[in-house]
Amino acid sequence: MRILALDYGTRRVGVAISDELEMIATPLGYLDAQPRGKLLDQIAQLVAERGVGLVVVGMPRNMDGSYGPAAEQVREFVEMLEKRLSVPVKTWDERLTTAQAEKLLLQADVSRKKRKKKVDQIAAAILLQSYLDSRG
Repeated sequence: MRILALDYGTRRVGVAISDELEMIATPLGYLDAQPRGKLLDQIAQLVAERGVGLVVVGMPRNMDGSYGPAAEQVREFVEMLEKRLSVPVKTWDERLTTAQAEKLLLQADVSRKKRKKKVDQIAAAILLQSYLDSRG
């Protein structure tokens, strides 16, 4: 089974997927967050085409562990996904994933223009790898 990870944002949703052994996360790209119906259709299509058995969505948390306004947007998005998909949807702490992604892209000397297009998918891959590693 493969696991799909989504790094939800108001403009773009970063996407990453695991291998079938659920050991390695690979960035897939990003999807435009709007219009919402099209986004949900694209995610459902990825789930069907790639044999995905679980979707993990990054849940933004403050550094003290509390939830802010962005978390409410993610909760609403997760509710829509749960209604649209036939596989389980789980949230996972995404603290600092975007910062880690930015740092990796800077270290790789990726231009600012390219970083903007890659940061969401790299953040999704970091999120997914964190989830995969937590399971032992």
